[in-house]
Amino acid sequence: MKVNVQTPNFAAKDALILFIEKRLSKLEQFYSKIIFADVFLKVQKTSEKQNKTVEILLSIPGGDLIVKKEAKTFEEGTDECVQSLERQLKKRKQKQRAFL
Repeated sequence: MKVNVQTPNFAAKDALILFIEKRLSKLEQFYSKIIFADVFLKVQKTSEKQNKTVEILLSIPGGDLIVKKEAKTFEEGTDECVQSLERQLKKRKQKQRAFL
């Protein structure tokens, strides 16, 4: 799976990008037909602590899955997004099995 990380307005450290790629690669256990993942990392200019937004667009045959989470850190947001995508991929796989 190809992972494309976009960080408008700041430069992400290599460690963060590696973390994201590692987490997303785990999704392939649940669904092998993932084409690519677009990851958008944004920092909101607010006084709140949860000012990091992680948005992941997962491209799979039959439509894309999009998840957006806000958290204190990008790592935390990535974990939440991956958990949500994991659930969606499992549901998608079950639906496909039902039609076979």
